[in-house]
Amino acid sequence: MIEIAGAGLRLRPLGRRDRAEWDELRRSNADWLRPWEASNPDPGATLPTFAEYVRAQAAATRRGESFGWAITAGRAMIGHVTLSQVARASLQSATIGYWVGHAHAGHGVAPRAVALVCDYAFFTLALHRVEINIRPENAASLRVVAKLGFRDEGIRRRYLHIQGDWRDHRTFALTAEEAPHGVLARLTHEPPS
Repeated sequence: MIEIAGAGLRLRPLGRRDRAEWDELRRSNADWLRPWEASNPDPGATLPTFAEYVRAQAAATRRGESFGWAITAGRAMIGHVTLSQVARASLQSATIGYWVGHAHAGHGVAPRAVALVCDYAFFTLALHRVEINIRPENAASLRVVAKLGFRDEGIRRRYLHIQGDWRDHRTFALTAEEAPHGVLARLTHEPPS
């Protein structure tokens, strides 16, 4: 079980015991999240159950392919962050995805959670590069990457299926060399240790 703590947050893997809290958080934020959430282009496809999702994420974590964490403040779950598409060999890269509940948006939760995951990727997993893909109209997420100093690498046309169609995304990236003392330290302006 991989947990990350810092900056007033705790990131922890989802467990089956989290279902009621997860369902309520997702239900109460459905309208807030809908414009940004991936959809399946297969009209007959169904989403995995919560238990299937938790099992699949745990298996992917054991294989080192993907890591997912509930974002918690105190005891409350307030969002989710993933480090996925982990590629090794000559690439040493991964993709970060995240969301926070509407009540916590604009309070620095997403930048802190993403910074913690970047530091885990760079210092624990020894990855070289992380990227985040954002719909061009998602102003809140664009502020997150700006605060963290991610580079804009341009548009990926029709990159991801969202709300029934293929949507453009802007790709932002950061390499380990660009944050030698860590992304959280960079965010909080802490002097290097």
